[in-house]
Amino acid sequence: MNGTTQALFDTLNQGLADIDARGLRRRRRIIDGANSAHMTVDGRELVGFASNDYLGLAAHEAIRAALAEGASLYGAGSGGSHLLGGHSRAHAQVEDDLAAFAGGFVDDARALYFSTGYMANLAVLSTLAGRGTLVFSDALNHASLIDGVRLSRAQTQIYPHADMTALDAMLDASRDETATKLIVTDTVFSMDGDIAPLARLVELAEEYGAWLVVDDAHGFGVLGPQGRGALAHLALRSPHLVYVGTLGKAAGVAGAFVAAHASVIEWLVQRARPYVFTTASPPAVAHAVSASLKIIASDEGDARRAHLGSLIATTRAMLKRTRWLPVDSETAVQPLVIGGNDETLQIAAALDKHGLWVPAIRPPTVPQGTSRLRISLSAAHNEDDLARLDHALNTL
Repeated sequence: MNGTTQALFDTLNQGLADIDARGLRRRRRIIDGANSAHMTVDGRELVGFASNDYLGLAAHEAIRAALAEGASLYGAGSGGSHLLGGHSRAHAQVEDDLAAFAGGFVDDARALYFSTGYMANLAVLSTLAGRGTLVFSDALNHASLIDGVRLSRAQTQIYPHADMTALDAMLDASRDETATKLIVTDTVFSMDGDIAPLARLVELAEEYGAWLVVDDAHGFGVLGPQGRGALAHLALRSPHLVYVGTLGKAAGVAGAFVAAHASVIEWLVQRARPYVFTTASPPAVAHAVSASLKIIASDEGDARRAHLGSLIATTRAMLKRTRWLPVDSETAVQPLVIGGNDETLQIAAALDKHGLWVPAIRPPTVPQGTSRLRISLSAAHNEDDLARLDHALNTL
């Protein structure tokens, strides 16, 4: 390796050394098996609190069978983009199913299916916003929303987390602006587990003539009647709403979708670069999502949500007994704030020795000084799993 080449690698290695020095190195773990709560990780049996499989559907026999059936019907891949030969009957069907399932917040709803939630957020924000657009974004929004806003090149204002007084003042100051306005928020915030003040956000969007883009990644399938999401949970309706839901968490499969008025969806089909210029996801995955939606909306789905609700209540009480700072969350995301990076890593490692996988979340995912354990609950957990976690946390 010559000197010029070596210099390239030296820059990377110095950067990696800096990551190590700050306790920020991330490591992948190898999982065997399909159960997201009781798994073999790096060859060891662990109880996992790391997955977003909130309803425990990733291993569901009916969904696995639907995935296999979809592969038999459509093959392994789509073969092209949605606009050039890759849009299958399975894709068309799942979009109809998703519009019916989650589109009750707006008349004439349509849905558009994407390969990932990150791609869906990039598509919505880079297409509805642009130079000359005003975007108002919650300070704790997910990275995909932040990157979508950046990609749009819109003028952006960040309002303090869930602070509706501050957002109202920002919007009022722009009242005379003729530019298109967007308000952007998560519904359930992925590292705190709290729910955005959605009813007030709808009021502000309507008052100031703004689109309201909501990312319901951690609410879809869990919140609302039949798991229809955070908007259904609060019985909200507005033509200003643009809804993004992901399908690799509570739905147990993969992909994401945008639901909105038909005109919004048609605009995305025509202009959203992350949709137009990518190969469509495998049709078998879309076929499996349609099967998942039936389970989510069924009596079985209700039972899984009820069990998850019981686990959430137990965990909230348990975390209050620890010596650290729980975040008061009523959702399946149950954070326990430790503070420093090194201490958080040490506690996660100690829990691992107890056979418990609880991820250590550090900056830049969360603000400096708020490193935490992120306990993610699933309907695949049981009360014995929580008892093990309770015992381990109180013996550290």
